[in-house]
Amino acid sequence: MSEKIDSLEITTNHATGYSSNGGYFSRMVDSFKPMEVVSEDDSTLDLVTKGVHGTANQPLVRDLKNRHVQMIAIGGSIGTGLFIGSGYALSVGGPAAVLISYVLAGYAIFCMVMALGELSVQFPISGSFNAFFSRFVDPTVGFTLGLMYALSWLISFPSELIAAAMTIQYWNQSIDPALWVAILFVLIIGINFFGVRGFGEAEFWLSLIKVIAVIGFIILGICITCGVGSQGYIGGKYWHNPGAFNGGLKGVCNAFVSAAFSFGGVELVALAAAETENPRKSLPKATKQVFWRIFIFYICTAIVIGCLVPYTNEQLLNGSGITASPFVIAVQNGGIKVVPHIMNAVILVAVISLGNSSVYGCSRSLASMAAQGLLPSWFGYIDRKGRPLVSIGFISAFGLLGFLVDSTKESVVFTWLFALCSVATFIIWGTVCVVHIRWRAALKAQGRSTDEIIFVSPMGLFGSYSGALVCFLMMIGEIWIALFPHGSADVNNFFQLCLSIPIMIVMYVGHKTYTRSWNRFIIKLEDIDLDTGRREVDIDLLRQELEELKLAYKEKPIWKKLLQILF
Repeated sequence: MSEKIDSLEITTNHATGYSSNGGYFSRMVDSFKPMEVVSEDDSTLDLVTKGVHGTANQPLVRDLKNRHVQMIAIGGSIGTGLFIGSGYALSVGGPAAVLISYVLAGYAIFCMVMALGELSVQFPISGSFNAFFSRFVDPTVGFTLGLMYALSWLISFPSELIAAAMTIQYWNQSIDPALWVAILFVLIIGINFFGVRGFGEAEFWLSLIKVIAVIGFIILGICITCGVGSQGYIGGKYWHNPGAFNGGLKGVCNAFVSAAFSFGGVELVALAAAETENPRKSLPKATKQVFWRIFIFYICTAIVIGCLVPYTNEQLLNGSGITASPFVIAVQNGGIKVVPHIMNAVILVAVISLGNSSVYGCSRSLASMAAQGLLPSWFGYIDRKGRPLVSIGFISAFGLLGFLVDSTKESVVFTWLFALCSVATFIIWGTVCVVHIRWRAALKAQGRSTDEIIFVSPMGLFGSYSGALVCFLMMIGEIWIALFPHGSADVNNFFQLCLSIPIMIVMYVGHKTYTRSWNRFIIKLEDIDLDTGRREVDIDLLRQELEELKLAYKEKPIWKKLLQILF
């Protein structure tokens, strides 16, 4: 096995280079040709084995540097969910509901990302978690959840284009927003055609801007709360009048929807594992950043906007787009005239960043599923620059729905499109925790121990069990408010919020029927492949290196140990 992996890496790395002969145009044309890799006949392999080998050997280019991975981890998911979606959560639930939903979702996310970090460092393969679903649970589960995850990014792309166009209208409403959609469409697709290095570089700078802006807003928000600005001292008066909760338990459950939307994309850093230069070094650091991101960017922000904006604010209830952002409302109420324009610019940056991530996340998910044999093979076409061209082309075509910005039915269309993948977010997060539990159980069942794990999740199995439980409870809460939003059952509201549930059932049954695999619902622990896809193929040498690292860690002073745990 090690010889095959070595030969594959040599061939892949060689194929990404270009001959010095020929001009720029010929080299560019040559770059779109398929990656030259060593291929084997997989027609006789079963779906599980085919998926394991396909994702382990997919020829993606490892061009993401450590700084790219770290910044994607810190600021990758900061977008419209935080800047605008938090306003919806505040209006339907009140400040306490926003805080509770962010704390619960944040805990589940932290447990999930720690578990995913352990798996992705061990197996830095194409598709990351959607490949793990097939490998550790069942290919049908991988097909269902992988397709739902890709669908969520697919729908997000045109919606982010529309959001960006509407954000620009804050400054100028005389220009047709379709023009901005066209410009941003070309920009985002162009970035992704520069390959994973282009995506990483763009995300580095865009995320840096978002991080600085959110930290700046939190500091400014604290100052306004303490009396800076035209309102004088505010303190916690809005927690008392109009109150901390709006709608009680249902208000909290309503806020879960916003929390899921806000945290969406936090797992993107694991998806990039196969294209990371040194996942063993980069990914553990990146996953540890998630705690600080949740605490600083979500928990602190929830507290600040809860102090600055009452849930009865008319702009919060009746505004649309940027005008409904609690960030902008808070600064406007404070009488600070320049900052709202700055915040609007930051929101525009965040929207472009999420559009960029949408193309990346969807294209890599589709390519991974093709490598697993779960989608037609042409979705897995990888060119010599490591770009999944067909998958990028597919999401680009879907992105043309962004031109619905000129349609009066635009909001209705996207309401139903987002209904396709709403509850699926909680199911995907919870299943990642289940995969981690099965990974550990498979090690035990096959007589192997945790001393070969490169990065051990600090939350351990307890984190995965509790994280899965929290995801399940949040899903139940969302189903409850979808069925009974105002006391009596509302079928239309249920399908708008939970259409993904019957869709996933149809996908699961359809795939099981098509593959004729009703005789197996879950892979036996003894049959799970625990080696294919590792970059460290010598287990004994790996154990020795990890033991040396443990001894070095024990000799460090307490303050260095603490820093290593937190950072």
